[in-house]
Amino acid sequence: MLLYHGEDALRLFRENWAVAVHLELQDTYTTPEEDEPLRKFLTGEPDDYAWWFAGWGDLVRELTDEGKTIRRLRVVTEPHTDYTRFALAIARLNAEAGEDIRYIPRHGVDPEQLSGDDWWIFDDDLVAFSVFTPTGAGGGFATTSDPAIVSHIRAVRDRLWPTGIPYAEYATADVQR
Repeated sequence: MLLYHGEDALRLFRENWAVAVHLELQDTYTTPEEDEPLRKFLTGEPDDYAWWFAGWGDLVRELTDEGKTIRRLRVVTEPHTDYTRFALAIARLNAEAGEDIRYIPRHGVDPEQLSGDDWWIFDDDLVAFSVFTPTGAGGGFATTSDPAIVSHIRAVRDRLWPTGIPYAEYATADVQR
């Protein structure tokens, strides 16, 4: 496995691939650039989302404008944590930028069907496992093209993606409020 962090991690998204799928399994993420926006969300303060557009948002729009497909599958606990509510509130920005996001309530999936880590799979041949620091902040990606690992992650993706509830439907569902 190779570890990519910082600007090297972003390089993965600019490489030659057509479809990238991300699986998120945690109910809370500790990302320094989201600390202040999360605080604003929790206190009801307005946010211009400049922090989002200057980072992930601009990248998603750039990639989808190139014809790449970005999908995100979030396995979430209900009722939601504060962070999940925050992520759901900003998911509309992801969707507007071209990202296809789906949700699976944790109680609706057999834990044996999940992998133990968050990951990205680029096309069908590269897996990038999310690496976190001891405090929970993002630490980059550990990548592999090992056929056995890629095959397993591909099977998880193919099994879970069709069961995900599309963002627009999930965001308006009574069950998650």
